[in-house]
Amino acid sequence: MPFIEAVRLALQTIWVQKLKSFFTLLGVMIGVTFLIAVVSIVGGMNRYMSDELVGKIMAINSFELRQRPSINMGENSEEHRRELRRRPPIREEDVPAVAAVLPADVRWAAVGIGSQPAESRYQMKPKPVRVFTVTNDYFDIKRMAPVKGRLFSQQEYTRSSNSIVIGQDVATYYFAGLDPLGRELIVKGLPYSVVGVMEAQGSAFGQSFDQFIIAPHTSPLNHVVNMHGVINSMIIQAPSSTGMTAMMENVREVMRVRRHLRPNQKDNFELQTSESALAFWTKIKGYLVLAGVALPAIGLIVGAIVIMNIMLVAVAERTREIGIRKALGAKRRDIMSQFLVESATLSTVGAALGVATGFAFAKIISMVSPLPAAVELWSVVVGISIGAGVGIVAGVYPASRASRLDPIDALRQE
Repeated sequence: MPFIEAVRLALQTIWVQKLKSFFTLLGVMIGVTFLIAVVSIVGGMNRYMSDELVGKIMAINSFELRQRPSINMGENSEEHRRELRRRPPIREEDVPAVAAVLPADVRWAAVGIGSQPAESRYQMKPKPVRVFTVTNDYFDIKRMAPVKGRLFSQQEYTRSSNSIVIGQDVATYYFAGLDPLGRELIVKGLPYSVVGVMEAQGSAFGQSFDQFIIAPHTSPLNHVVNMHGVINSMIIQAPSSTGMTAMMENVREVMRVRRHLRPNQKDNFELQTSESALAFWTKIKGYLVLAGVALPAIGLIVGAIVIMNIMLVAVAERTREIGIRKALGAKRRDIMSQFLVESATLSTVGAALGVATGFAFAKIISMVSPLPAAVELWSVVVGISIGAGVGIVAGVYPASRASRLDPIDALRQE
């Protein structure tokens, strides 16, 4: 029997016995749905973590010298947390020593971070905002640009200036319906003049990245967020990823010397990259992928057993038909291929329905959550292929049994 004819007969059988066929292919459908859904969720979370979360915190081709990680996705024991708290802070006097070992074409910025309530004459209800004090290259490293106004001039960096730039949320809250440029925010009783409003930075896990004030490191705000000469971090950006490892080793050596660490002592500071921030997520992703293989496998095994049993019933019900075909000259391979194609078609239809359900599931996830869940093309190909494979494996025994029937005995069956 030609392959196309076998597929047509298989689809005709499925159509005639719709309800029976649906319950037969349900196991395969659920298995493939799980596969598509898990791949979509893991892929979406991976993009979300790397682009939205770490991508917004870490600049491209950069690393940060910090007291402790800003994103702690690794060990979280009480002993480890105590060790992080005992670490000495990064100080302003560390910055020149580190900058001295950096190549001339490398950008770097010292950053102070704090949280302070601010108010304005247009909004007297104080609200905590993130306060950053930065050096010259910060905006270039972070690729941040104003949508209104300007960034700081060189004079504002070198002198004690009260100029600030603000995020979109700060502009909306304190200057609703007004142009913020030239207006003042009051922090710790001192007025600061807005010279720029930055482009929207977005959010991650419901936390906005637009609720900030940025001031030059020479600003009076620096004494608020960098008390006792302590800074939050020093961001170092290489021209490309090629020289980052050597540069990190140079910075590590300088800091170890400054802190008088012996060779057998661990670093008591952090050199954080986007890869180190994502290390724990990579481990979790491996477990999720494993679950994404195990859960569909259960559904597919159940589906294979159901398909095999249904095909055995089909062989028993169509024994006389098999006898007639053999009497008319059909060979064993013709009978076997007919039932194999029917079994594979049944399973492939189930896989196709599973792919469609997986598409719908991914769409729902992207609508109700910030995860950019999307179906990967390879998962569709794998899902359909697995569906066809399950059908073939499940149909081998029933097809073999049908092909071995004696035509005389088969024709005697009612």
